[in-house]
Amino acid sequence: MRVIAGSAGGIRLDVPKNEIRPTMDRVKAAIFSSLGERIIGARVLDLFAGTGALGLEALSRGAVSAMFVESDRQAFAAIERNLTKTRLSGRVRKQDVFDFLTHSSTAETYDLIFADPPYDKSKLGDAFTKLLLRNDRLPARLTSKGLFVLEKRPSERLPASDFWEVVRRKTYGATEAIFLKVASAFGDGLISATSHPERSAAESKDPVELPGNSIASDASRLPHGIPRLRSASLHSARDDRAFKASLPLG
Repeated sequence: MRVIAGSAGGIRLDVPKNEIRPTMDRVKAAIFSSLGERIIGARVLDLFAGTGALGLEALSRGAVSAMFVESDRQAFAAIERNLTKTRLSGRVRKQDVFDFLTHSSTAETYDLIFADPPYDKSKLGDAFTKLLLRNDRLPARLTSKGLFVLEKRPSERLPASDFWEVVRRKTYGATEAIFLKVASAFGDGLISATSHPERSAAESKDPVELPGNSIASDASRLPHGIPRLRSASLHSARDDRAFKASLPLG
């Protein structure tokens, strides 16, 4: 596994010897080919970051910043090593993704959000894909014209969502990449991290700052209060040129 293009192009990435399933190079190349120049200057959030391959690729191609969120200890260490190897700068949180979305005190937003969640089910018994698409804090992390790129098994049914509209879906072998934008009906009511002043300081589980750019947390709560969903509108562009033209402008 390596960085494909940009300032760190060709540099091989460390992969932890555990059950982490990194995004394959050919899938990564296809995703970034579709995104094109919208990577340049983008603020990126890489959820279930694993080796950090997606966020690192974005930084190498001109993204201005990247936040990596990963709860696995070995993967967390691999991301730090890969940032050092590539001489790229990013922030790393050792934290459960859903805890990060629900309890982080910052209201930072991103132009691109990547998520390559585990294929197995969560502690609640639901697929991570379902939990992500039903989490009302995730769209609040995306800028109004941003994109959310979600990877999943092609055989896994995409849950309907009030929060998201599918811009494109593309299958690359054993991986399907879904490009989503915030649903227009939901966009005017995005929930910010500061919209709940009644939340006490004791409820917040912000991670502890560690030396360097890394942040760690032992919190592992999953979301609750999941709302009712409806069908998402689907759209697939015929080719990359048509797809790029259809994307919301940054």
